[in-house]
Parts: sequence; structure tokens; C-alpha cells
Amino acid sequence: MLKFALRRLAGSVPLLLVISVLVFMLAKQMPGDGLGGGLNPGNKDPRYITEMREKLGYGDPLVIQYIRWLKDAATGHFGQSFLYKMPVGELIGQRLPATLLLTALSLLITYGSSLALGMIAGRNPGSRLDRLIRTAAYVTYAIPTFIAAIFAIYIFAVVLRWVPLGGTVSVVTSGGLSALGDRLVHALLPAAVLGLFNTAAYTLFLRTEIVENSGKNYVRTAVAKGISRSSVYNRHILRNSLIPLVTFLGMDIGALVGGSVVIENLFAYPGIGTLFTAAVSGRDYAVMMAVTLMTGFMIVAGNVVADVLYGWLDPRIRAGYNGGRS
Repeated sequence: MLKFALRRLAGSVPLLLVISVLVFMLAKQMPGDGLGGGLNPGNKDPRYITEMREKLGYGDPLVIQYIRWLKDAATGHFGQSFLYKMPVGELIGQRLPATLLLTALSLLITYGSSLALGMIAGRNPGSRLDRLIRTAAYVTYAIPTFIAAIFAIYIFAVVLRWVPLGGTVSVVTSGGLSALGDRLVHALLPAAVLGLFNTAAYTLFLRTEIVENSGKNYVRTAVAKGISRSSVYNRHILRNSLIPLVTFLGMDIGALVGGSVVIENLFAYPGIGTLFTAAVSGRDYAVMMAVTLMTGFMIVAGNVVADVLYGWLDPRIRAGYNGGRS
């Protein structure tokens, strides 16, 4: 399994380089100096601009600029944010933990809920409980995320006051476990709304997979051999039904980090999403490119994780990468 994981990780390096090239070229096509932030936007003196461009290396060939930028990016140096007046790497380091907590909590809620509901509906197809779960999933699937966020804020934060209105921490909080609990409470509602759409989709998908796999010939053969239904369900039906969901997990790891822009702004949650929105509004290109590059890397990393989980769930995939040896 370790060799399989290392092989998949090595295979993702060319894709990461392609992503870095695309991000760099996109930045160079933007008005001004998209990779800088070192220029003072208030100083319009042509001599100052020429001197700073030469000092920052903007006059060098594109290949030299790309290699220099890639080396800096590999060590976490993405330039200077002229909007926040601080290094971009340091700025992202301040915001990233909040978004990672939001993403992890959203994934936990999404897959925990969809697995439970999908298994209940899949094992009892056509029952009243199955129809109830499917109806709820269809309705949830049709609700836009921003509409669900507004209703969730009004009901749970304004009317019931179960959770805070926004932010990541309370104004006054102690350290230790209480501080962690406070952060979890602040992230709970936006994480639930962020994963609401996926929860509905994955519940329906898992339910369909379980129902289809329950009618396969290998399941009938296992039951005919006298194997208990619970054993057949856990070892064959459920395991094979979970394999397609691994694809979604791989994509969600990166997509949720980049896709939390709407949710973080609606809940006033200061993470990468709100940082990216402010960077776009303020034309802070260095921050925009750093967040875009980071999101691309997270998606690639998620796909690597998905491939490793594929190999764990289905030994045939692992054997294929090992030349037929599991």
C-alpha cells in the first residue's frame, strides 16, 4: 500500500507543475503586476515604477520569472499583499486554519449523515422510511446554498440562538478545550450548510448503489451458500457501494476549500473564502494567485487520497498498479 501511495503521489507532480504554469501565466495576463504587491499603487511616478519593476525582476524573461516565482512559492513566499500590507504566506497562514476546520467539519457532517441515511434507505427500499429520506434529499438538493444559509442563520442563530451569528471565536473565551469547543460551535452551522447539497446527493447515490448491488449475482451466490445476510451486506454490498463515493471525497477535499467563498461571506466567517473575495474586490493579485494555486494543489492532493482509498477498498485497483501483484 505504501508503494502504491508513493507511486500515485509521484504521478501527480507533472500535474502540479502544469497548474503552477497556468496560475503564473494567468497572473501575467492581468492588468498591472499580478505577482507583485511590492509596488505602491499610490505612487504614479514613472521613474519609481521603472526602478521597482527592475528591482522586483519584472523585466526578466518569463522563464526566469517563473522559476524564481516557483522557488518562492515552494517555500511559502507568494509576494507582498498591498491590500493587507503583509506577506501573502503569512496572511494565508492566519486564515487557513479556520477554513480547514470548516472543511473538515463539513466533510464529517456530509459523509456521516449521507452514509447513515443512505444505508438506512438502501437496506429498506420502498419502505415508508425510504420514501421519507428520498423526499427530504430531493427537497434539500433543490435548495440553493445561499437560500439555505439565510434560513439557517435566521432560524438557528436569530430565533433559537443555538449558534453565534458569525465569526470564528467569541469575544471573550478561555484557552484549552473550551477555546476549541468555541471554534467548533462557530463553525458548526456554516459547515452544515456547506455540506447540505452534497449530503442530499450522496445519500441518494449510496441508496441507489446499495439497491443495485443487492441484486447482483455474487450476492445471490453468497446467500445461497448460507452466509448470513449481515455478513453479505457488510463484506460485499456495502464495501462495493462505498467505492464510487471515494471519488467524491477526493474532489471534496479541495473543492470545499475553494468553494467556501459564498458560505464564509454569508456567515462572516474569516477564512480563505472571505480573503479571496476581498482580494478580488481590491485587485490584490498576489493573494488571488496564491489562493488559486493552493486550491489547485488541494484538489490534486484530494485525488491522490482518493486513489489510495480506492486501493484499500478494492485490491484489484492496487494490483493493477503493481503489475498484477496485490
